[in-house]
Amino acid sequence: MSKKPKPKTAPKPAAAAPRPKPKASIVWLASYPKSGNTWTRIFLANYLTNADKPVSINEVHRFGMGDSIAKTYNMVAAPHTPDLNDYLVTLRLRDKVLRGIIGNGADVNLVKTHNVRSKAYGTVLIPPEYTRSSVYIVRNPLDMVLSYARHYGIEPAEAVEAIGRGDNANATDGAAVWQFLGSWSEHVESWTNNSPYPSLVLRYEDMLDKPEQAFGSLVRHLGVPLQEERLEKAIRFASFDEVSSQEKATGFKENPGKSETFFTSGKAGKWKEALGEDLIDKIKTDHKATMKRFGYL
Repeated sequence: MSKKPKPKTAPKPAAAAPRPKPKASIVWLASYPKSGNTWTRIFLANYLTNADKPVSINEVHRFGMGDSIAKTYNMVAAPHTPDLNDYLVTLRLRDKVLRGIIGNGADVNLVKTHNVRSKAYGTVLIPPEYTRSSVYIVRNPLDMVLSYARHYGIEPAEAVEAIGRGDNANATDGAAVWQFLGSWSEHVESWTNNSPYPSLVLRYEDMLDKPEQAFGSLVRHLGVPLQEERLEKAIRFASFDEVSSQEKATGFKENPGKSETFFTSGKAGKWKEALGEDLIDKIKTDHKATMKRFGYL
């Protein structure tokens, strides 16, 4: 009697290839909206280029990108068309977007963000494993709130109320996806406390009053050689007179269209003549501790 053949054992499936370790290359250029982020990026574009004429304000995006550009969320979702009006869809796609940024293998990727350094509905917005360092620009909320109101086409009272809310967020507008801000104080504290990586904090007012010192510290933070003549030129090419002149001549792509111009005076202390006492008192009450910490009270 012949032996029954032994049943064949199905081959074991090949083990999935280990996920490559992400390269921590992102340098976050972070701020609450209307605190000097665009100015900082224009300076960096001019310093890094070191050209004989100012970089066009409409070419600054080539020297870094944002973490909330709707186009990139659509790209990583292809061939599907995501509903970016749904903030949960945005959050599910965020990791793919950030991995796409660091996937170029560069040592440094400059990335603009207005997101709080925290979680939103369980999603880590600023993953430390993708991060090389951060630059945080902080501005007196008494001045910032006026630019904020103008930028978003709302009344100052509405803006003051918004920056005091922990659930403050920017909904998608077609060009940008949801951004999770929180209150001004929460945002500032999240980025300036207990950083797990090298972090530079710049005060907007110091950028105005001591530009060589402030912008010089930014250049050093990025590990780029600091050259005095180059620094002075980049500061001049990023000045309000220069960028506002460019905007009048060509417009500015990053202007959302709620106000006629993106660049206003950019000076400090405008709140003293433009904010009512009730709004001043509310901001000082809502943000007392953080304002004191940064010398605004």
